[in-house]
Amino acid sequence: MAQPLNWLARGARDMRRGGWLSLLHGLVPAAFGGLLVLLARDRFWLLAGAFSGFLVVAPVLATSLYAISRAIERGEPVNLRLIVNTWTRWQYSRYAARGGYWSMVRFGLLLALAGTGWVLTSAALITLLAPEPVNTPLDFLRHIVLAPGHYVFELWLTMGGLMAAPIFASSVIAMPLLLDRRVDVLQAVLTSWQAVLTNPVPLALWAALIMGLTLLGLGTLLLGLVVVLPLLGHASWHAYRDLVDAGALPERLPPEGDA
Repeated sequence: MAQPLNWLARGARDMRRGGWLSLLHGLVPAAFGGLLVLLARDRFWLLAGAFSGFLVVAPVLATSLYAISRAIERGEPVNLRLIVNTWTRWQYSRYAARGGYWSMVRFGLLLALAGTGWVLTSAALITLLAPEPVNTPLDFLRHIVLAPGHYVFELWLTMGGLMAAPIFASSVIAMPLLLDRRVDVLQAVLTSWQAVLTNPVPLALWAALIMGLTLLGLGTLLLGLVVVLPLLGHASWHAYRDLVDAGALPERLPPEGDA
């Protein structure tokens, strides 16, 4: 039960060692979120779906944070080149082989599709079932959260939970595993599910910590995300390292490796 807190502590250590490169992974999404608030401030149904959908695709966005933690673990240099190569040159690492680069791309596309589905579902629920039009956060609080005799908020939370739970189970260690080892998407997802089913209570706590810290980041006018997102990304790498013994799996070559 104490391991999730240990992952956070080790994630904080990696974030300090990663310096501005780690914080950049929080600054960019926070800035994008601020832009989204400006553009959709009168369309709260879209805003709520977009921010909750962000949680679905967050494991993919944290890919280079996993790469930083792995480099620190191996004593390798952590610099801007590592970040750029992580996002642009993994296709040169035997991309035609089973479990190659495109496994990571396919998994990212699947999560993006799930996130888009939730944005549309969230928007439809709030737009069609709300007793009054919801255009601002205050409208959401008044007409959805506090509306007497209506259960739109409970339904919204239930739908979100039903979607989030299997996605969490499928992705909690899948993306770090795909980055670190040459496996295909199905193997990564099944391994992630196995980790959750073997350690249900600690990983339920881990899910709660992820949600709580993310809400804290959102509740501080998005400024907290600058620290929260890299912290969770680095901690997720350590969760993967603790939960999975991947020593028998073939290692994914770095971008500079032979093709």
